[in-house]
Amino acid sequence: MWKSYIKGFKAYLQLERSMSENTIEAYLHDVAMLEVHIRENYPGLGLEKITLEHLQSLLVSINEMELSAGTQARVLSGIKSFFRYLLLEDVIKTDPTELLDAPKLKRPLPHVLSLAEIDQLFAAIDHSTPEGQRNHAMLETMYSCGLRVSELITLRISGLYLDVGFIRVVGKGDKERLVPIGEAAIKHIKMYLQYVRPQLPVIKKESEDILFLNRRGSGLSRVMVFLILQELAKKTGMEQNIHPHILRHSFATHLVEGGADLRAVQEMLGHKSITTTEIYTHLDKTYLRNTLEQFHPRFK
Repeated sequence: MWKSYIKGFKAYLQLERSMSENTIEAYLHDVAMLEVHIRENYPGLGLEKITLEHLQSLLVSINEMELSAGTQARVLSGIKSFFRYLLLEDVIKTDPTELLDAPKLKRPLPHVLSLAEIDQLFAAIDHSTPEGQRNHAMLETMYSCGLRVSELITLRISGLYLDVGFIRVVGKGDKERLVPIGEAAIKHIKMYLQYVRPQLPVIKKESEDILFLNRRGSGLSRVMVFLILQELAKKTGMEQNIHPHILRHSFATHLVEGGADLRAVQEMLGHKSITTTEIYTHLDKTYLRNTLEQFHPRFK
């Protein structure tokens, strides 16, 4: 019985869920773990008879193996997918995993740059080259508006409302939002549009409305933005891993540290849930504690 349903589950993951081979292998491993647990602890129990209690005993067993919370959550994800498949196939009438809770994952706090480090990065840009002028406008825009790298490289000239200090950004799920943009970013974008972009020998038709272009007149890739930042970090001697998202994290953290309303930060970042934005309040508490430890006589 298990064998035929696991075979069907594999086909479901491949054809209907279009999952990668690695993910499919991981999910099949998770179901195999469930099968062994049921056979050893509840001999003869059919799939349709498995309840929440049986699955909770599996989680207890997994926890005793001292697997990480991330691995335990992954196992649970695989098992939940298996029971969703069984529900679709009418093998079971109710899904016993609906009330099964994953272990709480401790979300790591993102790395951020100080304002001095941001200035240091921008100061390392070679402004004598057209690419350098473009890079300054680009990175200033990322930091000024808290953009994802995907939002930066798809930013359109038709989405610039620089006279009123806003840009239109297309975020996750093609959702649009209006984001305020700072004076420094506006200044560098205007310089780029006036002196750099018109000097490109050719602009590809599909990229005519894209703001930031490479020297071949096409839009930049995510990798290119990453490499630009890496090169600047190397020039400044920064040892931590510098990536485009670090400017977005820094934008949000500096706002929260300055006392910005969390809802406003959520709106600017384009977060669907306030919970996602709340991570920056944890960063803020760390910042406050570090400030006390550095300056308060009773903390020294």
